[in-house]
Amino acid sequence: MSVFLDTTGNPTLGIGLCARCSRKMPLHELSPDPNYPALMVCKEDSDQYDPYRLAPRAPDQIVLPFVRPDVSVATNPYGFITNNGDAFVTTDGSDPRYITL
Repeated sequence: MSVFLDTTGNPTLGIGLCARCSRKMPLHELSPDPNYPALMVCKEDSDQYDPYRLAPRAPDQIVLPFVRPDVSVATNPYGFITNNGDAFVTTDGSDPRYITL
């Protein structure tokens, strides 16, 4: 004797087959598989979504909060800066004749 599904009281009277286990069930109990949306499967056979199918995430923005300027910050590459009262004096440590105010 055949076994029939009673679909009264369901949103639709249609009957569908699960694409994985091939069991008969009302259509509202089938849902698209997350990884293969063309397959209509039951809750027991539904896979978890595979994260490797997602688009790759955006690369990290690796930017320092401050950057070094492209221009030279050195005042005079030939001397040292010293404070003499209110003025800064640039001198070369080896040659006392080189003084710039």
